[in-house]
Amino acid sequence: MSRFKSVLDQGAFAVTAECGPPKGADPDVIMKKAELLKGKVDAVNVTDNQTAVVRMSSLAACVLLKRQGLDPILQAVVRDRNRIALQSDILGASALGIRNILCLSGDHQSFGNQPQALGVFDLDSIQFVQVVQRMRDQGAILGGERLSRAPDVFIGAAANPFGDPFNFRLVRLAKKVAAGADFIQTQCIYNLERFERWMAMARERGLTEKVHILGGVTPLKSAGMAKYMKKKVAGMDVPDGIIRRMDGAPAKTQAEEGLKICVETIQRLREVRGVKGVHIMAIDWEDMVGELVERAGLLPRPN
Repeated sequence: MSRFKSVLDQGAFAVTAECGPPKGADPDVIMKKAELLKGKVDAVNVTDNQTAVVRMSSLAACVLLKRQGLDPILQAVVRDRNRIALQSDILGASALGIRNILCLSGDHQSFGNQPQALGVFDLDSIQFVQVVQRMRDQGAILGGERLSRAPDVFIGAAANPFGDPFNFRLVRLAKKVAAGADFIQTQCIYNLERFERWMAMARERGLTEKVHILGGVTPLKSAGMAKYMKKKVAGMDVPDGIIRRMDGAPAKTQAEEGLKICVETIQRLREVRGVKGVHIMAIDWEDMVGELVERAGLLPRPN
C-alpha cells in the first residue's frame, strides 16, 4: 500500500507536492529535490514532460525518488502514448513498487519545445482512469485478456473547478469518480469562493464520499507571475483582489506576500468539508515547500 493512501485512510489531512524532472539525464537533480521534500509531504507527484517540454521520464524519476524513501505519484499523460504503451507503463510502475498513478491528458504539444510532434490521444484521461481501474480490480487489460498479476496502484485524476461552463466541471468530476478515481488533485486555487461553490455541488452529489479531493495551491513569487497566470494560463482564475495584494507589496517582499496568501489558502481549505488534503505546486521552488507546510501547521507528517 502507498504511504499516501494510508494517510488518507487514517483520515489525516494529506500533503502532496510536485517534483519536475530535469531537462537532462542527471539523477542528482532529483536526489536534491528529494532531500528538500523528505519528511515534509506524504507523496510527490512527478510530472510527465510538463508543458510538453522534453525532460527525464516520469517513471525513471519516480524510481529515483523511491530509492530516497519518498512515495512517488507517477503522472502519465495520454498525449504521448497509445493504449498499449500506457498499460505497459502501469504494469512496469507497479513492478517497480510505484503505488500511485495520476492519469492526465497532458499539455498540448504545440505549447512545448517539440511543437511538430504528433499527439496520440488514443484514450482520453477519463478512459485512462477506467483502464487502470480495470487492470487493478479485474486483473485484465482492454479487450479482456487476463494479467498474470494485477497492478497494485492508487488511482488519481485531475479536476479544474475554474473552467467554463461551471456546471460541466462537476460532470467531468463525476465521470472520473465513476471511472474509478480514488483521489483528485485540483487546479491551483486562488478564487476560494468559486472553489467552495464547486465543493458544495460535489457534496450535494455525494462525490466527496466516494473520492479523496486535494485542493491545489501554487505560491506566487511576484505580481508579474500573478498577472501572467490570470491572463495567459488557460483555466486559471486569479481574482483582482489577489493581483492588487501582490501589486501592493514592495518588489523585494512580493515572494513573501505570495507565501502568506498560499498559507492562508491552505488554512481555509482545511475548513472546507470534503477537502482531504492539499497539493502544493511550487513551480521551481521546491526549497520553499517545507517552510510552507510548517507555516500552515501541517508538520509533523503522520508516520
